[in-house]
Amino acid sequence: MLLGYSFSDWGSILAMQGFAGLSLFSVLLLMALGLAIIFGQMGVINMAHGEFMTIGAYTIYVTSKLTEQYFPAFMPYYFVVAILAAFIIAFAVGYAVEFLLIRRLYKRPLDTLLATWGLSLIMQQVFRSIFGGREVSPTLPQWLMGSWSPTATIDIPINGLFVMALTIVVTTAVLLSLYKSRWGLKVRATTQNRSMAGAVGINTKKIDRITFAVGCGVAGIAGAAFTTIASTGPTSGSQYIVDTFLVVVFGGAASLLGTIASAFSIAQAQAILTFFMTNAMGKVATLLTIIVILMLRPEGLFTSKIRK
Repeated sequence: MLLGYSFSDWGSILAMQGFAGLSLFSVLLLMALGLAIIFGQMGVINMAHGEFMTIGAYTIYVTSKLTEQYFPAFMPYYFVVAILAAFIIAFAVGYAVEFLLIRRLYKRPLDTLLATWGLSLIMQQVFRSIFGGREVSPTLPQWLMGSWSPTATIDIPINGLFVMALTIVVTTAVLLSLYKSRWGLKVRATTQNRSMAGAVGINTKKIDRITFAVGCGVAGIAGAAFTTIASTGPTSGSQYIVDTFLVVVFGGAASLLGTIASAFSIAQAQAILTFFMTNAMGKVATLLTIIVILMLRPEGLFTSKIRK
């Protein structure tokens, strides 16, 4: 017995909380991947990043209601199509935001922070005006419902398994795009030496715009994953923005490997600590640990070599 729990109970607790941590890890990683592309690769502090997640979540909700009302026979299949729609819509909005706002603020981090913070408030009000202040949830397909029970004391939600699989697919696609495609080569060249990249014919302004839009699109996919584990409201995205920035900074700016390791560490720490403490105290303990580590290693877990 340990703290009133048997060893069998401890095994079940760690398995259940560990899986809860993996579900949180999946959403945090999808959010952080988009932010790592925008912040790590471009140096833009996008305080409206959470609202792009909300765009993806509301896209799932609207698609669910339209399918339920007009195409009920398509309900078992709509979710996969809605994820693609969430990426496309968030990508398009991100492309427009970069063109209309962000491109005028490069190398002005404070102005960018204030402008995107204002944008986040505007977007929250737009969501509130269109969808109301109450939280909403889509009707999930039947194949996302229920749970898998590997033992008599462990229940693993099917939707959590789906979110993990989606995270693996998106993470792999982002890594392959950045390191195995011409677009990724141009992004890395622009990051390392913008002047030289422009001199060899790379349209750095276009690369900036597409990179920002891709980061927003990935946040839209995070919103789609979010709808499987929680309801959506106008401020849903803002609740994750601080944790997402922590993931990127703790992992090391511009390091996707660091982002993955950081998201896993933070999610597991929060999931396990909040079981034994209150939710607030668990987050405080996690934050204090991160602060201590960053004091010892301010560059984060991983660093990328960038030419200045």
